[in-house]
Amino acid sequence: MKLPDSLRDQLKIPLGFLLPDDQVNKENIEKHLLGSSYIIAVGDRTTEKMIDFGLIPSLQIIDGVEKREKREPPKFEGSIELNVNNPAAQITPQSIDVLKRAFTLQPPVRLMINGEEDLLVIPACIFAPENSIVLYGQPNQGLVIVKITPEIRNKTQRLLDSMN
Repeated sequence: MKLPDSLRDQLKIPLGFLLPDDQVNKENIEKHLLGSSYIIAVGDRTTEKMIDFGLIPSLQIIDGVEKREKREPPKFEGSIELNVNNPAAQITPQSIDVLKRAFTLQPPVRLMINGEEDLLVIPACIFAPENSIVLYGQPNQGLVIVKITPEIRNKTQRLLDSMN
């Protein structure tokens, strides 16, 4: 499924609460977590920050690239790493299948994307377990914190459907 140009502007609007860059710290993030939140971090920088804060994401979705520059992936001490191809500006059926599988495994799990992970925020919001929080970076603005609710699932499902 390719991202149509008509959706590009819509995807620049944060899906959840935008925590400005200068306020991204462990204390401010923890205010949005419930005790047993299933944390999903999308992006290398977001994943790295969470690990540095001692908030180990249950699912880490990374691609080894930040702002189009290759980078060293964040350190990982989980037991399972899954790999999948997902070209830029697309969400492949294989990516969705591997994402769904990741949710069935004992966390922490890392999903290593060969291509680009940005749009995987959409299926992550759709298929995330109950009590999940999705975290992703909003370039040059801050960290987006998305509490998974039926409304968010419906909104992201509509986005995914419009990509067909």
